[in-house]
Amino acid sequence: MPGELGAAVHAEALKLRRSRVPWATAGAIALAGGVGAFFMFVLQDVDRARSMGLLGTKAQLTGGTADWPGYFSLTAQTVAVGGLIIFGTAAIWIFGREFSDRTATDLLALPTSRTAVVLAKLLLLLVWCAALTVLLVALVLVLGAALGLPGWSGGVALRGAGGVLGTGLLTAGLAASYGLAASVGRGYLPAVAVLFLTVLVAQVLAAVGHGAWFPWAVPALLAGTAGPDAADAGPAGILGVVLVALGSAAATAAWWERADHSA
Repeated sequence: MPGELGAAVHAEALKLRRSRVPWATAGAIALAGGVGAFFMFVLQDVDRARSMGLLGTKAQLTGGTADWPGYFSLTAQTVAVGGLIIFGTAAIWIFGREFSDRTATDLLALPTSRTAVVLAKLLLLLVWCAALTVLLVALVLVLGAALGLPGWSGGVALRGAGGVLGTGLLTAGLAASYGLAASVGRGYLPAVAVLFLTVLVAQVLAAVGHGAWFPWAVPALLAGTAGPDAADAGPAGILGVVLVALGSAAATAAWWERADHSA
């Protein structure tokens, strides 16, 4: 298995390197970091933003502070919500492209075991999501310094970056469920439907105070998107995310091993 896994990882990495999808996801992450910096700029001086035409005269901004803790908090929330879409898109592409490109049957005919192929895809997905999260943290550090945000300290930076990276890790784990959806649905569209359904349900349940019971809402709750008074997801919520991630990985491997791919 180790030799097979290495060969499968190499093959999947070549597919990724030759695709434009990683650049698209990196661009989306960069845009997210830029939007966060824009909100920090506005919050620094709302009257200045209005005078520059960046903010409507009747617009009201609440719930944010233009400092380093506030920027890191906003970034963690961005990863929890926007990252679920971006990471989910990556998972859907990794698995769904085999069906849209009609390479699934050829892939299964290789001497490399199907489980090794699935594990290679999941490992690549994890590295991909981690790299995007690190990129976002780097952008936050650069943009926050350019804005001259107050409240900087080594402790604040470590806690803030750790919170963003932790949220990214949880969100990446949930993205594995979309790889399962793309496999069972044999392509992109069913998985995209599952992605938007889970994002919608997560937002609704978080808004009504029941998000802690829905794993796809847990990263957003931990990041504070529902406000400081929202119920904390706690260890049970994190355990739910871990179970979804491991269960999705196991189910995906089992599906590729046993399902009929002749159709």
